[in-house]
Amino acid sequence: MRLVHLSDLHLGFRQYQRLTPGGINQREADVAATFKQAIDQTIALRPDLVVIGGDVFHTVRPSNQAILHAFTQFSRLKQALTDTPIVIVAGNHDLPRSSDSGSILRLFAPLGIDVVEGGARQLSYPDRNLSVLAVPYALQWPKLTIDPSARYNVLVLHGVHPSVEQKWMGADERARNPITNDDLFASPWSYRALGHYHVYRQIGENTYYSGSIDYSSSDPWGELLEGREKGFIEHNLATGKHTFHALTLQRDVIDLPELWAGGLTSAELDARIRESVDSIDGGIDGKIVRLLVRQAARHIVRELNQAALRDYRRRALHFHLDTRRPEITRMHGGAAPGGRRPSLADVVREKLAARVLESDIDRDALVALGLRYLREAEALDAAAGIEGQSA
Repeated sequence: MRLVHLSDLHLGFRQYQRLTPGGINQREADVAATFKQAIDQTIALRPDLVVIGGDVFHTVRPSNQAILHAFTQFSRLKQALTDTPIVIVAGNHDLPRSSDSGSILRLFAPLGIDVVEGGARQLSYPDRNLSVLAVPYALQWPKLTIDPSARYNVLVLHGVHPSVEQKWMGADERARNPITNDDLFASPWSYRALGHYHVYRQIGENTYYSGSIDYSSSDPWGELLEGREKGFIEHNLATGKHTFHALTLQRDVIDLPELWAGGLTSAELDARIRESVDSIDGGIDGKIVRLLVRQAARHIVRELNQAALRDYRRRALHFHLDTRRPEITRMHGGAAPGGRRPSLADVVREKLAARVLESDIDRDALVALGLRYLREAEALDAAAGIEGQSA
């Protein structure tokens, strides 16, 4: 009994201003092509069950082009896998704000797809000895229990587990009601298929986010730090064999190693930027690229070679030169009315925020860890002082 688990398709996602020759946003076309590839691979695998964990569309009112593409691909899937159950739960991007408005996902029900968008439903497939509890995005989770009469029980749920909520998620992506371990692991599910988080990740035994099929958040760099591959899951409920199938994306998303501009002239920084861009395997053309430059004074940035920067932006699908000015910390309270001498925590935070890091290190996590060690050291020091006074 093999299932395929996809999620977070975000069809109709648009970003940047480039258009295809046919007048479609280039990123929308990219995501559509990736989805077709995912359908092709799913058909080739011929699984016994297909589950889609929500956010089929990027908006509740997608473009006609996105709707037509989704309908065409789901039709292909159902025609090729005639007897295979296909289950879709609605994600937060699929659900209208008003309960009076219907979800666009209902369009796929006439194809023979089980669409669950108004509340949790227990779906039974007796010929496969299978039960699926399908739970769309909700502000209050129902009780998650298995069907004891079925050999295989699958949970499909769109929500955020606290262990994966990240800063790159937009305000509308953050869960107002996270799904907890008590919710997820109260029953012995054969498999838990989760959607909402855009990176492939195991949460517990037989519990996975498949991740999005492409970079479709407002901050692809945040996603990139947590996992580079995009794809879907194949899982055998009988044997436990688990396979992540990576998809070939239409273009690379690249976060170049950070540059440190402190003490450099504009000409020297120009040279560093050029070296960094030239290091991209296969060149910058058509790619999505960010270069973060720290300690870049305003006058240095203003004097950079603008012609070269325009050329990078022309050749790439998107080139983002992210320059960060030096942070000024007043070290003595007398320097300004109402000023104060910085605490040791202020100094630690400033030093770690300015430290040059390898590109795969999370700066926010490093700062948090440094401050935690400082608090622990201060607590030990305070405890030793109390013991000394008692003696």
